[in-house]
Amino acid sequence: MRGVVLPGDRRVEFRDFPDPRPGPGEVILRMRASGLCGSDLRPYRAAAGSRPEPLCVSGHEPCGEVAEVGTGSQPATVRVGARVMVHHYSGCGSCKHCLVGYTQMCLSHHVVYGFSGHGGNAPWMVVPSGTLVPLPDELSFEAGAAISCGTGTAYSALKRLGVSGRDTLAIFGQGPVGLSATMLGRAMGARIIAVDLSAERLALARALGAEHAIDPATTDVVAAIRALTDDEGAETALDCTGSGLARAQAVQCARIWGRVCWVGEGGTVTLEPSPDVIHKQLTIYGSWTFSTVLLAECARFIRDRDVPIDRLITHRWNLAEAETAFRTFDAGQTGKCVFRFDR
Repeated sequence: MRGVVLPGDRRVEFRDFPDPRPGPGEVILRMRASGLCGSDLRPYRAAAGSRPEPLCVSGHEPCGEVAEVGTGSQPATVRVGARVMVHHYSGCGSCKHCLVGYTQMCLSHHVVYGFSGHGGNAPWMVVPSGTLVPLPDELSFEAGAAISCGTGTAYSALKRLGVSGRDTLAIFGQGPVGLSATMLGRAMGARIIAVDLSAERLALARALGAEHAIDPATTDVVAAIRALTDDEGAETALDCTGSGLARAQAVQCARIWGRVCWVGEGGTVTLEPSPDVIHKQLTIYGSWTFSTVLLAECARFIRDRDVPIDRLITHRWNLAEAETAFRTFDAGQTGKCVFRFDR
């Protein structure tokens, strides 16, 4: 089979790989959708030669159908034809974090599919059966791909924050994770304030449920959020950017007893502990993706509350169009982008 690899310098290559075969406890997936994520842009933008060879097939948001089941695969619900999402990590399977579905926090080792293990940007994928999470029949494969990382990451962060209808939620960054948080936060009852530099993404945020949209290039974000909240600040704030400035503004815009969560990777941040955190009795969370349990819960939440998650997806491509797809996504103006695989 041919799969997409990211050698760096904003290049996309197709390379030949053996068709996968399932070992004990493994399954073969026929890919139906694979999402693009901001994390994919790190290897895409990296300097050529900075990553060890051989490169793995990219794509850590796989969604598809079980095509073949190896011996000893668990759980019993894993069967040929099942519609599934992939929790894109595997670990030792026996430490305390693996046992509760947080295999990315394995105390021994972990594999990240799409980075250190072959991912979903190819027609077939082999994974341990324990990574599979059922995709509800009511949701599309494209929705499943989104939930498998970006949307699931947003859901997990909102749970950490305890978002409810009592809250104003300021979301910094309206890429796929931030837009997902906008939709999910609105479904949880919160009033949403969306912050982003892109006019296109702010317009999309408004269409997906944000009541207010702020461009930090033209507006004092913290002052604007305080003006919208009787000069108190937001009860909750979420940073999806990884920008030091945005992280600091998420903290500074929060009110006394507020809650803040950071999910954007990389970068640094500078804060003044006393006024920004201590004197406000602030709670700051870090949230790293999700567990298998939360992945399944997110999909059920979207189904049960009729969250129109497919509206998040603004661009769809066939895998042969991977170069165009990554170039478009890299420009930072889109919603969710996915590859589709025809039967």
